[in-house]
Amino acid sequence: MLATSRVRLITAAVASTSAASLSPPLQRPSAAPISTARVLPNSSMFRQVRQASASSTMSTTMTSATTAPSKYTIEERGALFSPDYRCYFKGPEGYISPWHDIPMYADPAKKTFNMFVEIARWNNAKMEVGVKEPLNPIKQDIKKGVPRFVDHCFPHHGYIWNYGAIPQTWEDPAHIDSDTNAKGDNDPIDVCEIGSKIHTRGSVLEVKILGALAMVDEGETDWKLIAIDVTDPLADKLNDIDDVEKYMPGLLRATVEWFRIYKIPAGKPPNQFAFNGQFKNREYALRVIAETNEFWKILMKKTDSDYALKCCSVEASDHFTEQSVLAEIVAASAKPAPPLPIPASADVWHYVSE
Repeated sequence: MLATSRVRLITAAVASTSAASLSPPLQRPSAAPISTARVLPNSSMFRQVRQASASSTMSTTMTSATTAPSKYTIEERGALFSPDYRCYFKGPEGYISPWHDIPMYADPAKKTFNMFVEIARWNNAKMEVGVKEPLNPIKQDIKKGVPRFVDHCFPHHGYIWNYGAIPQTWEDPAHIDSDTNAKGDNDPIDVCEIGSKIHTRGSVLEVKILGALAMVDEGETDWKLIAIDVTDPLADKLNDIDDVEKYMPGLLRATVEWFRIYKIPAGKPPNQFAFNGQFKNREYALRVIAETNEFWKILMKKTDSDYALKCCSVEASDHFTEQSVLAEIVAASAKPAPPLPIPASADVWHYVSE
């Protein structure tokens, strides 16, 4: 059953003052309900993060929370905050698809996963992997020809976690989930990384999965995994979803609220959730990942898909593409340029009343 809540927008346009393999997906175990308090964000941090975003470099080597450099780098093309902006990924051998070429597992024995970051915490530019573009670069979502910024619903400023996806997963739109009674949303499975560090767009992290939230967005199943960077100081203490409430009280409740109301200022209804908005545990989340990985494997065998499947190194794939071809794709994209100004409307607080 889907959970709904009566919510209304009472004030808008108020200016802000701050700029081993997984087991097959058979039966998913249930999790106990989580009793979850709202955390007020720090506005001075928003200004620092916004300034850092606007001054990002055009070619960057990603580093983890430790001092060891990642084997993945990014190459940014076009102007940030423009329709032409693209963030391409590179591995040791050249250009790669973050969706198809980065392995799902970071460490199969420990069942930790790779995550690529699309949106850094506190940012609201709606960045997403381009599932229908060759090499699947990160780009800004476009609505009616204009780059999209997610509205700030007080007290939340931008995304309240590092937000991204697990590679080599796919929420199949032809599959009706038995728990949500809704089809997949056509994207790799989303991840909310809740650690203390702000990770930049294009970072590739090793994360521990803690649980999952079953959101239904405009009739589509849109799983939200809860995870933590394995290098975070709290990572050893967080092993399942109950631990999040114990060590980070209020975050789970704020997460449900964020996803429920974030589209209301744009005139959309509140989002709905399966399981009455309760989080599912780690075991359940791992089975969801396994299921979406199987859907991705099926996708990779297709030859008539609308999805851009050009990739470099996926084993046994019919979509292997030579580096010379991939380099031509990147070269044909917009040339690097300074970031565009962030529109004033992107720095507006919206107040939502239940």
